Amino acid sequence: MNTGTDRVEVPTRMLVHALVREDGTVAAGELYDVATTLGMTDQQVRLCVKRLVAEDRFTHEGRGRKAVLRATPDTVRALAPDVDFLRHAFRQDTGGAPWDGVWHLAAFAVPESARTARDTLRETLVHLGGAPLQGGLYVSANAWEPYVEEAAHRLGAHDALTLLTTTDLRRGDTREPAELARELWPLAEIAERYHRLDRVAGPRLARLTGPGALSSAELLTIAVELAAELTRAMDPDPLLPPELLPQPWPGATAREQVARCWAGLDAHERGGAEARPVLFRHYTDVAREAAERVTD
Repeated sequence: MNTGTDRVEVPTRMLVHALVREDGTVAAGELYDVATTLGMTDQQVRLCVKRLVAEDRFTHEGRGRKAVLRATPDTVRALAPDVDFLRHAFRQDTGGAPWDGVWHLAAFAVPESARTARDTLRETLVHLGGAPLQGGLYVSANAWEPYVEEAAHRLGAHDALTLLTTTDLRRGDTREPAELARELWPLAEIAERYHRLDRVAGPRLARLTGPGALSSAELLTIAVELAAELTRAMDPDPLLPPELLPQPWPGATAREQVARCWAGLDAHERGGAEARPVLFRHYTDVAREAAERVTD
């Protein structure tokens, strides 16, 4: 069980999503076992499952711990992890994605009559790591154009979108790139999230590499906790190039710890533990790629 500062709060809905396997199913017995390890009650799980079924995100077959949840096709698509961004983060950490000095800007002017599309596009730009420069103008240090255009097309706002790049970005009297990054993004807050992730990963790595045996429920619990804390750290992270960040950057250290945890989980799986959900296979593949780049 987790105590003290390494305890991870995992929303019940996130737990269900995290346990979806390759065939789109969640075994109820496994779900309840992991929930118990996380300190959740059976009632919490039942209410969450009821809501997910009512929202047409899952179907429910059977009763009790022998039941099976089956994710709908839309749910399966929505649960696909952002492995592209995690892969890019590991490339940055290992020096495989140096910054070319180019800032990528996106501007939009969506009318009030399309407020929902406007607000969603704004939220998407922030989720993609953009920082607001002024009304309707956002900047990123990464080549985000394909993701921005896909979102604009989906929202019917592509005609209102302007994309441009520059190597000469100034804000007031500030033009030095690292100084601009400090002004535009909450780096101290992001760094603290990674310090938290590092504190969470450490004791779990010790358990995964220690001599004690771990049950299937314990392994799944560790994987769910790591996924939850990694999501909390990376969701607000614009994945700025190392050239724009304070060094040493805690994001690189925390991700390296998490990669070692995924390797430990992978070793347990190959040692005979049950197959993990699809989410963890994606994460393990990315971590393995990162390790291979370091050793090449």
